[in-house]
Amino acid sequence: MLYIKNGTIIDPVRDILYEADLQIEEGKISRIIEKGKVLEKELPDKAQVIDGEGLLIAPGLADTHVHFRDPGFTYKEDIDTGAAAAVKGGFTQIVLMANTKPPVDNTETLSYVLGKGRKTGIHIASCANVTYGMAGKELVNMEELANGGAAGFTDDGIPLMDEGLVKQAMEQAKKLDKPISFHEEDPALITNNGVNAGKAAAFYQIGGSPREAEIGLVKRDLELALQTGAEVVIQHISSKEAVELVRQAKAKGAHVHAEATPHHFTLTEDVVIEKGTLAKMNPPLREEEDRMAIIEGLKDGTIDLIATDHAPHSREEKERTITEAPSGIIGLETALSLGIKELVEKGHLSYGKLIHAMSTAPCRLYGLSGGRIEEGAAADLVLFSPKESWTVSEFASKSSNSPFIGQELPGVIHYTICDGNIVYHK
Repeated sequence: MLYIKNGTIIDPVRDILYEADLQIEEGKISRIIEKGKVLEKELPDKAQVIDGEGLLIAPGLADTHVHFRDPGFTYKEDIDTGAAAAVKGGFTQIVLMANTKPPVDNTETLSYVLGKGRKTGIHIASCANVTYGMAGKELVNMEELANGGAAGFTDDGIPLMDEGLVKQAMEQAKKLDKPISFHEEDPALITNNGVNAGKAAAFYQIGGSPREAEIGLVKRDLELALQTGAEVVIQHISSKEAVELVRQAKAKGAHVHAEATPHHFTLTEDVVIEKGTLAKMNPPLREEEDRMAIIEGLKDGTIDLIATDHAPHSREEKERTITEAPSGIIGLETALSLGIKELVEKGHLSYGKLIHAMSTAPCRLYGLSGGRIEEGAAADLVLFSPKESWTVSEFASKSSNSPFIGQELPGVIHYTICDGNIVYHK
């Protein structure tokens, strides 16, 4: 038995905070006890007690857009080191992207990923690809992969340009009751990826990536979402125009969801000038108006998911020139703190709303356990101190490609608990 006393619980479903103790048995929350109603001396001798004084207790976080690079690119990250980064960041549910080598376009690779994930102590699911080899030409056997355990479908990293094929994929995903996610960047409009076609591109004297590359594909896929009724996810949204398009599509009844990354609601293209390749990502950081539009989208529910797009790369890769270095940053270990700093402390979201976007909503969309603190629910929890701060330096991830290194951030995670087991302790 595990007993957590003196903590303050974040209920993201009701958007409230309240004081209570939690009793955990056999991986479940067996009792929620109003503060002061049960004395510690009544517990069995073998009970493990955690004192949650000064800590907030939330459902374990869920990130539905993560790259663990396994198989094929394990010099960047692997499933074990990725899981270590996840628990240090308070995550108990992870959904992996499928752009590995070989890609997850077959049940053999899917089984390898899921099998290795089961040994980590947290819940690791994986999407499968939409097309074979991520070539954008032929749909995978989506039914076979869904039956094999795929959580959803995506060719994340490579946009799908064949409109007819995209519609077929949406129709099949709807039939299988699985989400389908899209990386929205039209390569025909991009001169240099990872850098906004604006101030940052001008600084580096390159063409960059314009907002139109995102807007056009978002518009197309939202129209297809309305036609098909599929659960469509617009990944890592970056432009104010795309946010507004999603808002309009939701108003029309589309089953559409949108992701905001912590870096897109925190940073602008100015950081690319300051940090170089450590702030290069797809889609790129854009302007302050875009950043604020993403925050407004989170506030009104247009954007319902916060996802890190955790994308590890080696130091050698990121030390290349701005046009040659790969795009992407790691994000699992800084996500909660950035949410607290940029969204909660600045008055944009309550803790309940933040945790809803980081746990409840992603769990609901992908059919994952977790995302709520109720009697009988899975004992997947994160306990953190909102008033303590830490400096971003060493990572549990195999990679360290982060523009946040050296920053002091609020929110120190003390415990991550999965299925009633302590998987991380400060």
